[in-house]
Parts: sequence; C-alpha cells; structure tokens
Amino acid sequence: MTLIRRPLPAAALLAAMLASAFLPTTSQAGDTTPAQQLSHWSAQAGTPGNADKGRTFFTAKHGGEWSCASCHGTPPTAQGKHTSTGKLIAPLAPAFNPKAFTDTAKVDKWFRRNCKDVLSRECSAGEKADLLAYLSSLKP
Repeated sequence: MTLIRRPLPAAALLAAMLASAFLPTTSQAGDTTPAQQLSHWSAQAGTPGNADKGRTFFTAKHGGEWSCASCHGTPPTAQGKHTSTGKLIAPLAPAFNPKAFTDTAKVDKWFRRNCKDVLSRECSAGEKADLLAYLSSLKP
C-alpha cells in the first residue's frame, strides 16, 4: 500500500503555531501535547480552534443537566469534583496540569465519555478544537 502525503491545510499549520505559544514550560508525559491535540482537531474541523467559542461551549448546559463546568469548575484551573460520584478531578487546563491532554488514548476516551454526558452525543472536531483552544488559553 502506498501512502500519499498531503500538506497540512493552512488552518492546521496556523493552529499548531498558535497553540505552541500556549504550552506550559513543564515537561509533558505521554505520546502527545495539548498543542498537538489542538492542531489535530483543528485540522479535522478545517478551522483553527476558537477560545471564545470554547469558553461558551464549556459553560453551556446544551439542554441537559450538566455542562463541562459542572465537574471541572469555572475556570477549570483547580481541582474539580464529579457532580454525581464526588470523584476528584485534576485541573483540566494544561498550564495547571502538565499531564492534561498528553495521552492520546485518554484524550479520546474522556472526550467521548464527557461529551456523551453533557451533549448526549460525541463532540464534533470543531467543538474539541474550540475547547482545547479555550483550555490552552488559561494561564496562571
């Protein structure tokens, strides 16, 4: 099988460059970084993530009982707590948790699970990009 390499869309390259400015200076653990995740989902969406849209999405209830903020807090820079189980949740913003968004399998698992809890469906690539842009914009 021959793989055809295609250049990344300009939007994905721009998203990767912008996201690199938001990386924490602490070391990362895992197989990816928040910037790589943002670049991936921006490329999938065909447009760079938008932090303002991400903040609005994060705090909205989307017709259900919960929002992302229900468990992760507003802003998600401190330890959160699951609304129904009481389980403690590490800060979601990468600048406050160096392990956030550094393991692709966990990123996929938690996006799938949390989006279904909040939206009753999986998040779109654009919603994921917007959320990552918002979370990456939060600084100490």
